[in-house]
Amino acid sequence: MKILVVGGGGREHTLVWKIAQSPLVEKIYCAPGNPGIAELAECVHIGADEINTLLEFALAEKIDLTVVGPEVPLTMGIVDIFQAAGLDVFGPNKAAAQIEGSKRFSKDLMARYNIPTAAYRSFSDHAQAVAYIREQGAPIVVKADGLAAGKGVIVAMTEEQAIAAVDDIMLDQVFGAAGASVVIEEFMDGEEASFFAFTDGENILPLASSQDHKRVNDNDEGPNTGGMGAYSPAPVVTGELHQLIVDTIVKPTIDGMAQDGCPYSGILYVGLMIKDGKPRVVEYNARFGDPEAQPLLMRMKSDIVPLLQACARGKLQHDAIDWYDKAAVCVVLASGGYPAAYEKNQPISGLDKAATIEDLMVFHAGTALHDGQVVNQGGRVLGVTGLGETVRDAIDKAYAGVEVIYWDKVHYRRDIGAKALGR
Repeated sequence: MKILVVGGGGREHTLVWKIAQSPLVEKIYCAPGNPGIAELAECVHIGADEINTLLEFALAEKIDLTVVGPEVPLTMGIVDIFQAAGLDVFGPNKAAAQIEGSKRFSKDLMARYNIPTAAYRSFSDHAQAVAYIREQGAPIVVKADGLAAGKGVIVAMTEEQAIAAVDDIMLDQVFGAAGASVVIEEFMDGEEASFFAFTDGENILPLASSQDHKRVNDNDEGPNTGGMGAYSPAPVVTGELHQLIVDTIVKPTIDGMAQDGCPYSGILYVGLMIKDGKPRVVEYNARFGDPEAQPLLMRMKSDIVPLLQACARGKLQHDAIDWYDKAAVCVVLASGGYPAAYEKNQPISGLDKAATIEDLMVFHAGTALHDGQVVNQGGRVLGVTGLGETVRDAIDKAYAGVEVIYWDKVHYRRDIGAKALGR
């Protein structure tokens, strides 16, 4: 098989790494890829959002399966145009990708099908949004309706912070068109977890549990990011809770989407808040999480390619996924200053040393080659992912990799996985 992976971040490096292990695969292309991916696949200089050019490439190269990593091409309709051309493609179509592309769409879906989530209201009028915040009080959560690269959610502890967030989103348009309207939600406390399931629009195949760390600093302090690290399994998701999530959230979501005339195929991510053994939905994503994909796919024993193909063809009949009975932890190394402004093109050292550590993978996210040297190019730069017999072992392995990698102003959290140890 020839496979095309669309995207160039840590999630896509992980997907390429896992796909490369399949005996079914003879050639992998990645568009646009990155220096880490280039060691496993042929990188093609086409942007992830250049969906018509990607289609031309896939047709010319006779690609057997295209796997779409990021959310932007999904919400643009890459799946629709590939399917119309008779190509197998993994991911939801444009209508179904609204589950991530519009917070309002997803909240209305949950309200229609009684899926547990925070109480909410949507606003496209600034004054009405502010009045609602005054009426509700704080803490309260403000979300840009559209895509904002994981940064469009503000957890406001005071009314003033919430109103400032609405001003930033709606008046100053810090997230561009994504902030034309906002969703304002009740604040949920508890412990977060990430839940993923493969689906062909009807059948569901859940993955192992995982947990992300959204805030930029230790102890969950500072602004939200795209994710500063993750681990799997997440002890907060017990076997009983796993089944409850499938029965009360995942299945009603997939059934509801089908009932609404936009069946959802691909991987569904459900961000959860868990309190007193009860899960509620924080948000949905229409693709693999980043950085959750890193520990999840490090632990996956099964060949991923038949699963991706079955979802794409509407024939997901697999009973279960085989997992290594181990834990995995990913620590994200970010550029100093992220999620705000940061310096690019800083040379990265120590990648060769990290490569010699057993049961450790360094997944490239925001890197580039500059005069033959790997440099930082994005906010989240590397996902250093360790595998171990226990979560403690996996934490030690990941941080052993972190210790040998350096560039000027590198930033990372030192407490990834600590919540799992607490259990």
